[in-house]
Amino acid sequence: MENASTQPTTDAGHPRRWTILAVLVFSLLVVVLDNSILNVALRVIADPRQGLGATQSELEWAINSYTLVFAGLLFTWGVLGDRYGRKRVLLLGMALFGLASLVSAYAQSPGQLIVMRALMGFGGAAILPNSLAIITNVFSARERIKAFAVWSGAVGLAIAIGPVTGGFLLEHFWWGSIFLVNVPIVALGSALMLLVVPESRNPRPGRLDPLGVVLSIAALVTVVYGIIRAGQLGTWLTAEVLATLAVGVGLLVLFVRHEARSDHPALDVRLFRDPRLSASAAAIALVFFALMGVTFFMVFYLQSVRGFGPLESGAVLLPMAVAQLLLAPRSAALAQRFGTKAVAAGGLAGVALMLYAISFADRDLPIWQLEIILFLLGAGMAHVMSPVTDAVMTVVPREQAGAGSAINNISRQVGGALGVAVLGSLLSSVYRSRMGGRLAFLPPGTRHAAGESIEATLAAARQAGPRGATLVGPAMDAFVHAMHVVAWCSAAVAALGVLVVLVWLPQRPHEGRPGAPAAPAGTEPARALRK
Repeated sequence: MENASTQPTTDAGHPRRWTILAVLVFSLLVVVLDNSILNVALRVIADPRQGLGATQSELEWAINSYTLVFAGLLFTWGVLGDRYGRKRVLLLGMALFGLASLVSAYAQSPGQLIVMRALMGFGGAAILPNSLAIITNVFSARERIKAFAVWSGAVGLAIAIGPVTGGFLLEHFWWGSIFLVNVPIVALGSALMLLVVPESRNPRPGRLDPLGVVLSIAALVTVVYGIIRAGQLGTWLTAEVLATLAVGVGLLVLFVRHEARSDHPALDVRLFRDPRLSASAAAIALVFFALMGVTFFMVFYLQSVRGFGPLESGAVLLPMAVAQLLLAPRSAALAQRFGTKAVAAGGLAGVALMLYAISFADRDLPIWQLEIILFLLGAGMAHVMSPVTDAVMTVVPREQAGAGSAINNISRQVGGALGVAVLGSLLSSVYRSRMGGRLAFLPPGTRHAAGESIEATLAAARQAGPRGATLVGPAMDAFVHAMHVVAWCSAAVAALGVLVVLVWLPQRPHEGRPGAPAAPAGTEPARALRK
């Protein structure tokens, strides 16, 4: 059988383009599935008997080590694929992701898991941009929009089935199974890529920017470390926290200055001078900031407070993902009819309202009411992401559509990472202050750690004997109160997104482009890169 890589792509597209798309979508599922599966497993990993006994800050790092590395390397892996071959880099990313998943499944400590999660982000960052570049290469301009609609639908499906899949695995196997399940998918996907996916590269590849990559990752990691450390210590006003945040901000300033002056930047910050891109990227970051913080505490609310198992809690979270899967494809038509600004602002307002509604959830809230709130939360998100993604892609030249895609994903990943760090630290601080002197009878060596999270308190209560039982009820009440505070802050962040969209985002994606009352010809393929 002739290898697909030897068959040229014509104006009609590659002869096996739909088979290639199916293989790429199947392989991409592991990247999207992984984070949604992990969210359901947080409580189990925190349990010292069933999991690794991870603290809340270690759980935050298990999520953020992946997202920070992923966001920092998206542009670099895209340039490497252009230079050395997209299929080759894609296969390398799959191999790294699969190897890190295998080691993660058998991690013996939270530290090992955090390191392996970072390696998973290293591999995942190679998979996403190069799969999109291959799809762009094998499909004609006429069919590309349809191909990316299939890709976006598959991503939505992965988000929807992730919590349930994770719950099923945790009900029947040990916590490491949520990572081990990636290995056969990676192996099969890689084998199919070797047989079906053609090789392609850019005849005029861009230069690498290693300094920019190092500065971006160093700045993000330092800022996030300072935020998470504040949650651990229970205060932001310490020399360690303030110095760390100052260094992180300083590195971020150096990164922006370097990128603005470079002729081959890892992230072209000059594109953000266009309000269509800057307002859209801000909206994406703010909505994921709010969403990831809520998802982080919702798992503990369902499992630690309400007593649901992993599979049940995954099912409760399902309506939020289903709403995105069903409604995201329809939001583009609404944006064409009513304008990007109106639809995106309305979606963000819906997100803010539903996050505020979560602040009324208590220990006895009927689950059907929570599911309605989560469905409407997902519906609001669905009406934000597609319109603002389209706005981003109209700013980026057609030949740099991959850069536009990377900006979308960086906004999403950085916003989500900061959401977990900031809102997770806020949750920990409020919870610790609420518990107050209730932990005073615990041994001094365990008292501070027991106040960091509800799981740490419940673990300490189990070890403290009969007197420890008196901590269970107050711990649940303290967590619910902390959850309400985080929900209020999340709602405020989403409301800020409404303001950003109303003030800076043009009504139509093409508005503001000099001399162009309508989107110029040839931009449609770039605009089709919707997540």
